[in-house]
Amino acid sequence: MKVKLFHILITLGLLSSYACYGQKQNNFKPNFKVSTTTTHKIAEDQDYTFGYMEVLENRDHPDSKTIKFPVYIFKSRNPNPDPDPIIYTVGGPGYTTMPSAQYMKYYRYLDNRDFILVEQRGNYYAEPHLDCPEWGDAITKSNSFGFDDEQTDQLFDNAARKCKNRLTKKNIDLNGYNTNEIAADINDLVNVLGIEQYNLLTISYSTKIAQVLLRDYPKRIRSVVMDSPLPLEVSYDEESITNLIEVAEKVLDDCSEDTECDRAFPDLKNRFFNFLREKTENPLSINIQNPENGEMETFHFKGADLIQIFSLYSTGNVPNLPLEVDKILNGDLSTIISYQTSLFSQKGDGSGKGMRLSVWCSEEYPFNSKEKIEMEANRYPEVIGLNPAVFKSSVCEIWGVNPVSKKENEAIKSNVPILLISGEYDESTPLKWAKNMLPNLENAYHIIFKGWKHIPTTYWNNPCGMEVANSFFENPNAAPQPKCLERIKTPKFNTKK
Repeated sequence: MKVKLFHILITLGLLSSYACYGQKQNNFKPNFKVSTTTTHKIAEDQDYTFGYMEVLENRDHPDSKTIKFPVYIFKSRNPNPDPDPIIYTVGGPGYTTMPSAQYMKYYRYLDNRDFILVEQRGNYYAEPHLDCPEWGDAITKSNSFGFDDEQTDQLFDNAARKCKNRLTKKNIDLNGYNTNEIAADINDLVNVLGIEQYNLLTISYSTKIAQVLLRDYPKRIRSVVMDSPLPLEVSYDEESITNLIEVAEKVLDDCSEDTECDRAFPDLKNRFFNFLREKTENPLSINIQNPENGEMETFHFKGADLIQIFSLYSTGNVPNLPLEVDKILNGDLSTIISYQTSLFSQKGDGSGKGMRLSVWCSEEYPFNSKEKIEMEANRYPEVIGLNPAVFKSSVCEIWGVNPVSKKENEAIKSNVPILLISGEYDESTPLKWAKNMLPNLENAYHIIFKGWKHIPTTYWNNPCGMEVANSFFENPNAAPQPKCLERIKTPKFNTKK
């Protein structure tokens, strides 16, 4: 039995998909309609407006239908706020922004500005929602049964085919769901609301939306925060394994430079990478009980599986990474076994998957080099068998959306004040990507959170990332210097065995 334990991720009340949408009229104009029914319950003391923005599904087609996406406009806690609001949309692609609406009392941005939450078209609370329950079912099956690579590929190929057929039968134009259209949606929203100047807060994938807005609609943008930026010009699949390896090396190098960590786990990096190479040749065979049926199943763990302990751990758990590596080297696979056991009962989620497929297969897949991806897959003997691609080429061929123009794979230039934020241990959007963007951004600053991982502005146990972003919005003409940054240092690693 061959089991692929993990997948590289970019690497978070149900509404049904809608079969009918408004037909475009000759005089159609984007519009915002207030709604008394919200996606989430909002605190009674929070002043806000909620509604749906109606736009064209595909602006390239003169006879396009219209679609809707929800928007919250939260009023600042300041009775005399600055006039330039902050527009926020999350990453993915395919993730929903709307759950953030419940937590506005924690958002410091509201201290001096209105804060606007925008759901990207095609996502959970949009109409339509490009849900793919077929994909969720495929995830569940792949987690619960021992499929080899070929069977797993076929499982997801079939899921993509079924989802596409179902969505197209509902008259959904899959070519209308991409970063360009989302950027145009936000520009339409700004125009409809009569906003003269605004700020952008984006994370991970949505930093691509910010880059398109800066390139195509820069006039009203006052400042931009890109947390964990994904540059337009990057081919993610061509270096995803390299980025993971580099983060693992960085964490273990930092351990070796720490006296206590090095004493507790001597020569940890060399021992771990030697172990990964050995297990790639001779996988660990472990019997794990399936809690769903009580039967024991055999799993084979290779280096490609074991390395991903570095993907599983978030910022708060980073101090435990050297200890977890040492446990693996000493035959203690309790953490990995616990995770594998949880997958048996974990139901796959297809929410927003159609949106993710449309974006990825039109904007990333067309610019990938098959040769480079093949080289990436075989570059490191420690993790042979780890797939660098988010989606197999067969999945994108099935999805069949049109490729975007070449300019969507080219770096932008801008003189708008921009703050780039990176987590030092982020394997999904490594800090080198942000560094490479700086020469093209005349008024940009780069803040690195030492020892942190993906999207620092969303780390709730330490709001320093949010403080940094908010400080920049207050004064975008200087590098933010809140006192909390003085406490962001290389983590104190846990050495208690």
